[in-house]
Amino acid sequence: MPIIAPSILAADFLHLAEACELVNDSEADWFHLDVMDGRFVPNISYGMSIIAQLRKAGKKFFDVHLMILEPEKYAEEFKEAGAEGLTVHWEACPNLHRNIQQIKGLGMKAGVAVNPHTPVAFLRDILGDLDLVNIMSVNPGFGGQSFISYSIEKIKQLRKLIDQTGSGTLIEVDGGVGLKNAREIIAAGADVLVAGNAVFASSDPLGTIHQLKYAHL
Repeated sequence: MPIIAPSILAADFLHLAEACELVNDSEADWFHLDVMDGRFVPNISYGMSIIAQLRKAGKKFFDVHLMILEPEKYAEEFKEAGAEGLTVHWEACPNLHRNIQQIKGLGMKAGVAVNPHTPVAFLRDILGDLDLVNIMSVNPGFGGQSFISYSIEKIKQLRKLIDQTGSGTLIEVDGGVGLKNAREIIAAGADVLVAGNAVFASSDPLGTIHQLKYAHL
């Protein structure tokens, strides 16, 4: 059964407490928190202070996705703010192994995200150190984009690579995920579905989360 991770970036920021309660009361498993710096991606979202406030209300796993340069400078602060999993970008980390060891040393789950143009084969040598790989199925930086269809092939390639190495790494898919493609994404090998607008723009968010949770059936 897939892990469902609603993306708080798509929530109404005037009512974040209500968004937290919605996720708490739903069949979702994680909170997905997107941090953007305006340098690695052409947008700025929020940082440690907002995550620390959300942590007061959020009762589920905090999956923090850093779309930032030099994430090593801030990893400890994100841990203190409440992050339980921290994902950095392959494209932003010239010393990726060091980044992963830092995250694990702080007691968090370690993930690596890859942009749409980055081959998953680049992760082969580090898969054994990763708890999660985030396949970006849109170009990072903005919510509400359409799913890039080639991402299905990338999920299949990564699933094969994980099975070959026996790493047990989770595959997370982030961007344009919704009820229309969830079943295909899960069938390709995904373990975690990040859903933003699909949940928070829905007329029935709890029902949508339920449908995503059981989309594989």
